[in-house]
Amino acid sequence: MPLGSFALQSASNFLSEHTMTAIGIDYGTSNSEVVYFDGTAHQHIKLDPLDKKGNKIRSSVFIYFEDELPPPPDAMVEAKVAQLQRVISEQIDKAKDGYYSAKDPKEQAMYSDRIDSLRGDLHNKPALQRKAIAQLMHAMSLDEIPLLRLVEHGKFAFGEEGFRRFLKMPDKGRLIYSPKNFLGASLDGDQKQAFIGIIAKQLAYFKQCAEQQLGKAVNNAVIGRPVKFHGTRGEEGNAQAIQIMTEAATKAGFSGVNFLDEPIAAAYKIEQTLPRDTTTLIVDIGGGTTDICCIKLSPERSNQLDRKEDVLSVTGRRLGGMDCDKSLVLKAIAPEMGMGLKMINGLPVPPTYFSDMCAVDNIPALTRFFSDDYGLDISQTMSVIKEPAQLERLLIVQENKLSARVVNSARLAKELLSSKQNITLPLHYIEDDFDVEISQDSLKKALKPWLDKVKALVVECLENSSEKPEVVMITGGMSLSPIVVDALYEKLLTGLSRLENDAFNSVCEGLAIQAAKHA
Repeated sequence: MPLGSFALQSASNFLSEHTMTAIGIDYGTSNSEVVYFDGTAHQHIKLDPLDKKGNKIRSSVFIYFEDELPPPPDAMVEAKVAQLQRVISEQIDKAKDGYYSAKDPKEQAMYSDRIDSLRGDLHNKPALQRKAIAQLMHAMSLDEIPLLRLVEHGKFAFGEEGFRRFLKMPDKGRLIYSPKNFLGASLDGDQKQAFIGIIAKQLAYFKQCAEQQLGKAVNNAVIGRPVKFHGTRGEEGNAQAIQIMTEAATKAGFSGVNFLDEPIAAAYKIEQTLPRDTTTLIVDIGGGTTDICCIKLSPERSNQLDRKEDVLSVTGRRLGGMDCDKSLVLKAIAPEMGMGLKMINGLPVPPTYFSDMCAVDNIPALTRFFSDDYGLDISQTMSVIKEPAQLERLLIVQENKLSARVVNSARLAKELLSSKQNITLPLHYIEDDFDVEISQDSLKKALKPWLDKVKALVVECLENSSEKPEVVMITGGMSLSPIVVDALYEKLLTGLSRLENDAFNSVCEGLAIQAAKHA
């Protein structure tokens, strides 16, 4: 069944009403996973038919319109033309100010040419009408349609299918790069309902896959949660995130849903391998957050549902792999796109251009970056720098809505540099033959501020624990980076034995263990 159509198949023909079961769901920032535990063995649910190697699925969602939207009415086109003319007039006024303040004749000539060009654009009515229609058609699918309406009326594509559809037709819909990162943010009523709808579609799809592969009705789930959800609203944001996830799970058809801190879930998985009671430090570094706990693990208590007394300390913060991806973009890729260049007046190209480009988990910032006015501002800046070709790459990203592709490219580079000293990163979707050389040393520099914060979080957890850990387990996608592991062991974890684990699956397998207790 195609993921994009999201037509949920009736399960009544092969599921018994009496064979109810529970699953663990690791709903991640970058990837998600579903696992079933029968008391003896784990069964990983295949979620993405286009991913032949693994069981995970991209957490991103592409919501789109399959059919072409109708052309905008004449009155709307004329209003848009008038808006474009106002913007051009403002640009002319800015260029005039630059002309009159310039002292160098060459600089005056540059502004004079800019004024003549803008005046030509201002009076070219057919070109303005074509641009107005194109922008309105674009805006009708992305900007003018509220997210809630898009969720209610659009089609959904998940995983690799969704990302491929986005690459082919970004103007036909909206990519939500990481829905999880918005759950703790400031959302109005409609936005909250939109994310409930988005996540409900995802959870319903996960439920469908599990039921088809298990041959059982799935009515319960234990969903992993970070200690602190991505956001700046503290406990209020955490409560909102749990509310959204709970309502989404109910809407998806789950009759029961429970939540478990992700590092504690990872602890429950490793607990099964321990020969005796062991005080363990769990460091879970995922795509959006870093979560740490110090916990007493015991093979004898592993079947108990309530283990609150065994948790000695737990803490977390929004410090994840996505932050590293953005940092790598700014440190290694953005300088090849105009970051750091000087304008004629001696001021640098606004660095906010590049931070806004990376804001794939910030809808207001990304919407602002993709706006017509933002593109015109970049174009204006191009006219007053000596190397406009580099900044033109940024304009291409802005005009073609390529931010998600750039951040995704940085993530791939980060993963490759875990095992290689140097790589050549192809960015040919921006410009033919545009390659960026990135070294492991560059990655280390990009990660240092982030790593300092992670280390501070480890210190906080250790100081809040009444007992010192005997062993440590580092899990999550970022635990595969030697840079990360070496930095933690350099001073903080020296002398602690490291428990080997499956970096990608330990959390979800622990969630499945807990889910089996609820079934």
